[in-house]
Amino acid sequence: MPPTVMTRAYEEIIEFIAAGTTPQSLIDFQPSEVAKERVADLIFREKTAALTTDEKAELDQYLMLEHLLRLAKARAYQYIATS
Repeated sequence: MPPTVMTRAYEEIIEFIAAGTTPQSLIDFQPSEVAKERVADLIFREKTAALTTDEKAELDQYLMLEHLLRLAKARAYQYIATS
């Protein structure tokens, strides 16, 4: 697993959180094109070929981060709806 790719995904989220968030900025947050392309490549290769153990771990970690962001965005929508 190229460490800079996973580090980049984590760094993007850490930087976003550290800069301060609002419900709307959370809803608007999108990963970089580099991160999106890496995940798309891993998903494609998972379906068409075998991933290495490290690549599978990288994909699993990214999917966990995506799930966490989806949950947070759903909560942010609730905050906006009740404001």
